[in-house]
Amino acid sequence: MTNPLSRLDGQAGARRHFRYFDYLMAAFVAILLLSNLIGASKLATLGGYTFGAGILFFPLSYVLGDVLTEVYGYANARRCVWAGFAALIFMAFMSTIVVAMPPADGWGGQAAYESVFGSTWRIVAASVLAFWAGEFVNSFVLARMKILTGGKHLWSRTIGSTVFGQAVDSAIFYPVAFLGTWSNEQVLTVMVTNWLLKVTWEVVLTPVTYAVVGWFKSREGVDVFDEGTDFSPFAKADAV
Repeated sequence: MTNPLSRLDGQAGARRHFRYFDYLMAAFVAILLLSNLIGASKLATLGGYTFGAGILFFPLSYVLGDVLTEVYGYANARRCVWAGFAALIFMAFMSTIVVAMPPADGWGGQAAYESVFGSTWRIVAASVLAFWAGEFVNSFVLARMKILTGGKHLWSRTIGSTVFGQAVDSAIFYPVAFLGTWSNEQVLTVMVTNWLLKVTWEVVLTPVTYAVVGWFKSREGVDVFDEGTDFSPFAKADAV
């Protein structure tokens, strides 16, 4: 039997200790790092279309972001965004240091290592800024739409928040990373195409999102609505 859900406002949800929140935050950060580290450097071709392989898995971080905001509220999701942001910064710092270290005599992997881990400062900056802005927009839109819809029509806010969050993400990443290197037409084409792919992924994964959200809500026994929440990304940390 499913337990009835207790409705909490944003401040109460931020103060409450949840059983599964830490696990979701760890999964969110892990998927974010792995999709950037493993998937971002490879171009793949399927059905005659060439794309960055990471796009297959990176949207999972947005699905988890939706689940975190929907189940635990914006204040708790804000902690995850900042944790992911800090992890990306450290990954970029560590990659820069390790790649720059002189290779040992007889080790022939430096060129391959640089190819995989030696991203330019523009791509690193674009990735970090795009993630930070896109995730906060995604969480904000979802939290506000949840209040406006009274918690109904989950599909409308998961898809709607992704439309806006991924638009901001793509509008920052591709111009910052490639403007001046690619033609303006290429930047625009790839930006729009990847935005459409990410939104399509969200639509396809909607049944999964429903199942995951329902499972976590039933286990936690609460439904958090962000009434009275300070939506500033820089608000005082108010989540446990």
